[in-house]
Amino acid sequence: MKIVRTASRATRLRNEPGRPLVLVPTMGALHAGHLSLIEKARRLAGPRGRVVVSIFVNPAQFGPGEDYSRYPRPFPRDRRLCEEAGVDVLFHPEPDVMYPAEFSTYVNEERISLGLCGLSRQGHFRGVCTVVLKLFNIIAPDAAVFGEKDYQQVAVIRRMARDLNVPIRVVTAPTVREADGLALSSRNAYLRPEERAQAPVIRRALLKAREAESVSPAELTRQVRREIAAAPLAKIDYIAVLDARTLDKPGPNTGELVIACAVWFGRTRLIDNIHKKACNPHKH
Repeated sequence: MKIVRTASRATRLRNEPGRPLVLVPTMGALHAGHLSLIEKARRLAGPRGRVVVSIFVNPAQFGPGEDYSRYPRPFPRDRRLCEEAGVDVLFHPEPDVMYPAEFSTYVNEERISLGLCGLSRQGHFRGVCTVVLKLFNIIAPDAAVFGEKDYQQVAVIRRMARDLNVPIRVVTAPTVREADGLALSSRNAYLRPEERAQAPVIRRALLKAREAESVSPAELTRQVRREIAAAPLAKIDYIAVLDARTLDKPGPNTGELVIACAVWFGRTRLIDNIHKKACNPHKH
């Protein structure tokens, strides 16, 4: 496995026509969820293709008071996991490679990014769009793989790629979970034992909502809120029931809903989502 730390060296990866490039962008602290993305990338790349994993803790997507400084950075372990997973190239730049002195150009998506996490993390998606577009421009992959846990992020990146004519296929892979249903996240390591014991309430609440029949989006939201609020350590950031395709409020043409939420346990903010077929969409 080759380790690349500069943009100029990463750009040279394009110089092998006939060998597909598939990118898995990460912030490191890799877990089984990331490894599932790498596995999917490996399948997409095929026997002649190459898989590139980027590890970069992106300062531009962290707001004031967020956990940028304490975000885990176990690079030796991440490198070993990438080698074992068959990654061809690991792109691991320093912040001044991605944001050189006097950097002043950022990318905003101004519709899908406004709600959900965009409300409580001002500027977050500006940082996401900027760094992902930079990675796309530097590496020029044929496809990039993202996890479905970050549902809004994937929607924002897809819209950015569409609107800016970025010729890269955005692919998703299912959320990987612990045995008790908690979605894998690098931030799970922050949870204290009593918080970790209560965190699976998120998944239980979403599953119960998916099973509910003939219930309006407003009632689904109330149901999920009641279930999660029953956990004493849970502090709800948001719960939303939206059109899974547009992330707008459900309307007459909504065929599928996404129920998305963000919940704090202590200093740790966890997100999750689930899909549900829209019932009687003409009544929404």
